[in-house]
Amino acid sequence: MKRHYSVIVVGGGQAGLSISYCLKNKSIDHIVLEKNQIGYSWQEKRWDTFCLVTPNWQCTLPGYHYPGEDPEGFMIKDEIVEYIKDYAKSFNPPIKEGIEVLQVRKNKYQGLFELTTSIGNYTADQVVIATGSYHQAKVPRMAEKLPEDIVQLHSSEYKNPHSLSDGEILVVGTGQSGCQIAEDLHLAGKKVHLCVGGAPRSARRYRGKDVVDWLDQLGYYDLTIDEHSDRENVRTKTNHYVTGRNGGHEIDLRTFALEGMQLYGSLKDIRGYSLRFKPNLKQNLDRADDVAASIKKTIDEFIAKNDISAPTEAPYQPVWQPETEILELDYRQANINTVIWCIGYQTDFSWIEVPVFDGKGYPSHDRGVTSVTGLYFLGLPWLYTWGSGRFSGIARDAEYICDRIVAKTKYAYPGTLLAVNEAAIGS
Repeated sequence: MKRHYSVIVVGGGQAGLSISYCLKNKSIDHIVLEKNQIGYSWQEKRWDTFCLVTPNWQCTLPGYHYPGEDPEGFMIKDEIVEYIKDYAKSFNPPIKEGIEVLQVRKNKYQGLFELTTSIGNYTADQVVIATGSYHQAKVPRMAEKLPEDIVQLHSSEYKNPHSLSDGEILVVGTGQSGCQIAEDLHLAGKKVHLCVGGAPRSARRYRGKDVVDWLDQLGYYDLTIDEHSDRENVRTKTNHYVTGRNGGHEIDLRTFALEGMQLYGSLKDIRGYSLRFKPNLKQNLDRADDVAASIKKTIDEFIAKNDISAPTEAPYQPVWQPETEILELDYRQANINTVIWCIGYQTDFSWIEVPVFDGKGYPSHDRGVTSVTGLYFLGLPWLYTWGSGRFSGIARDAEYICDRIVAKTKYAYPGTLLAVNEAAIGS
């Protein structure tokens, strides 16, 4: 069995497949090692009604743009899985599924990368880490204070309302997952208690177009990390909450409150049977509205500047305000028997024993290129642009990294070795 490759790609999701497509087009000897199966995370780590929040036309993987008949729609989970699998079928990548990479290090004497895997050792001249950043589910230590008869799930474990027992449900967190799961439960007639965090929100449509259409015209998805006004923090910020469910619509938590969902501020602590909340519900709702209004204002200015004909809309008016904030709740009396933690993930690159990480364990890089020759990262949020961690921006990142790889690869021709001149591709 072959154990050395010019390039090894770790991770067979959309990022790993994208770089494989580019490498294959350049005839670069490589292999993709995938811990599970193609499409696994989309299939197993999302709930049943999960769908994209960006329109299908933004699905532009290298050599494989969205092929369906609903470019303005939003693919549901099963369709996303099929899109990824069909992409792989379209170019037949050299991928080995069911192989976990346990360690990556660089042999300083030979200059090769050494990979320890679940089926043995491999070596490579260059390595692309394409495992994304959703590695470990975040669950706070305060969760340990809840008794065993309270079912606790991370958002990645939730499937559907019918899989939960009778009783009321506490959802903690209002990023995209928290808001969409709360809506899923609410629409099924479940009584939901929602802890509202500081995530921003966006309108779904504004002045005749999907907001994503406007932002695309404004060039927001091409905005680079170096051009961003908050480049030091933007990579860890929560995405705006909105949904593509049933053709896409805005999520307004105030409307949920009118319909019977109970809203609280951020969860602060658990003491005995008491859930304790921060007094920041109104503040968090207002801030989310302010972000949505700011996006609309930017679109208004763009329309006016370019003399675009577009329908006008009345300013947003809050449909509900918290008269008083509930700061404490007895979860026994409220009959809460399920808690769903929707507070995201944390990265875990501890298995990569190469000195390219900052004090928080995050890889230091420039457009995915690290300071250690031959080691690259792909598929991270804001790797280069806002679109980097999405279907819309992976192609540009993969092509760039492929060019860097080609620049450092020696091609084997009959009777000779030809080193590619890095300057020839503008590096």
